[in-house]
Amino acid sequence: MLPRWSRVFGQISNLRRSTEFAWRDLSVFGFRSYAKVAAAVEPNADCDANKPEVNLNKLFWSKPRSLALATDSPYRIEDPQYEGIKRFVLKLMLFYSKQSQFIRWANVIYGRVIYQVDRPAIYDVFSLEKTFKTTFSLLVLHMWLCLRRLKEEGKEGVELGQYLYEIYNHDLELRVSKAGIFYGNIVAYDAAIGKQDDLENVIWRNVFSDDGTSKPSDGALLPVQAMTRYIRREASCLSLTDKETILSGNFMFTPLEDSGPDSPRNSAIIMGIRQKLP
Repeated sequence: MLPRWSRVFGQISNLRRSTEFAWRDLSVFGFRSYAKVAAAVEPNADCDANKPEVNLNKLFWSKPRSLALATDSPYRIEDPQYEGIKRFVLKLMLFYSKQSQFIRWANVIYGRVIYQVDRPAIYDVFSLEKTFKTTFSLLVLHMWLCLRRLKEEGKEGVELGQYLYEIYNHDLELRVSKAGIFYGNIVAYDAAIGKQDDLENVIWRNVFSDDGTSKPSDGALLPVQAMTRYIRREASCLSLTDKETILSGNFMFTPLEDSGPDSPRNSAIIMGIRQKLP
């Protein structure tokens, strides 16, 4: 009898280690502390000279399409499907519970947001300096896109959105991020999404403006208009993305490294994703 129980406890011990690896494997995207991006990046004249010129007038006019990753994409994140005693013990540990599943999905969705906001392309395309203000503003803007889409799925989407918001708060460290700023921006975007000029002005105030002006000057209008088209298009693309894909986080925002109207997910993006893998 005792040897049999020894084998059982040995299997459980091995399963515990396997479970730890499973949880680690689900955290595909590393999350950075926002304290590390608080300081403005010093401009580099040589790098700026080598950057290709972006024609903002030609961007984000293409027809919206689903952002879902292909079913055979190596960048999809799926829950591990264990069998036998491993699955039994994982069930006892509530690994497959709705709450645990929502936490895993929320982590994946937030990883997609962080990946889009952390890459240099979005700052280059819209002529933004990478400071804490601009990074925070872009983060809130993409969080709003996801929360808006999740809300379309009713109670289930709203519940998942709450887990997503809690992960966002943890990442920003509450002593740095004030919830009032986040909710104020979300309300402003919700109110402005149906009106071209209103959304343009809200994006200007939240992302671009440094002097508190309510509307962009003629000289600053081009990147603001381009970002407004980008945000509207991403909102439409998310609406075209099916429920299962949205909830599981198996989508990616439109890549901006090659900002043509039908940009492929090119090798630069693939290498960037692989560098994020643990």
